[in-house]
Amino acid sequence: MYRMIIRKSPEQVEKMAAAGDLLVRCLRLLRSSARAGMTTGELDSAAEKFIRSQDSEPAFKGYRGFPGSICTSPNSMVVHGIPGPQQLKRGDLLSLDVGVIRDGWVADAAITVPIGPVTAEARQLLETTREALLEGTAQVKAGNHLGDVSAAIQRRVELDGFSIIRSLVGHGIGRDMHEEPQIPNYGEPGRGPLLEEGMVLAIEPMVNAGGPLVRMGDDGWAVYSQDGSLAAHFEFTVAVTADGPRVLTPWHEGD
Repeated sequence: MYRMIIRKSPEQVEKMAAAGDLLVRCLRLLRSSARAGMTTGELDSAAEKFIRSQDSEPAFKGYRGFPGSICTSPNSMVVHGIPGPQQLKRGDLLSLDVGVIRDGWVADAAITVPIGPVTAEARQLLETTREALLEGTAQVKAGNHLGDVSAAIQRRVELDGFSIIRSLVGHGIGRDMHEEPQIPNYGEPGRGPLLEEGMVLAIEPMVNAGGPLVRMGDDGWAVYSQDGSLAAHFEFTVAVTADGPRVLTPWHEGD
């Protein structure tokens, strides 16, 4: 039995889209700023300053005790990296995960960016994970099942020889950062909850270049690939509408 999934009115979806628009501008600021020699703490400060300047709040700050305004996760760190004194280096991959609260509504999105030139494997990992997100998002349609989204993501990732992290999932989103349903990045088409107009989902493939297992870092937040392989994370907030999927955090537009 699935717990209740909160559907949003068109007016509420518009409010989430406004939060998403701000989030996209923040991600573009971070992507243009992330370069070798900069610290993840400096990126965090820039994000917080920008979000608060727009009469909004960083959703992650203080969430369950998280100390940062954004998550900064380099290389084999998959998610939940705490920003700090770590300097970025040429050849790094850096996942940037941002949440914004605007007028009481939350948007959540993530990108993984290369810091200067990166290896061919790293480039392929980024391309595959981004494409998996797009293919999963294309299944966010009324009448489909959640398993259609999950299966599309899994198919793309595994076809390209990478591994879905099975212990980390996407989620519903709205007034709260995490709502029902949980959204695995693997599954079978036609299974799981029926998607209905007004549902809003945070779709977020998390992918390892090596095996699928992860481990928790010493700080109790950061999650790493267990084998030390590179990881990537891309995320949209997506609404189910009468016209199909509507990406409320369209950081990919204009790429």
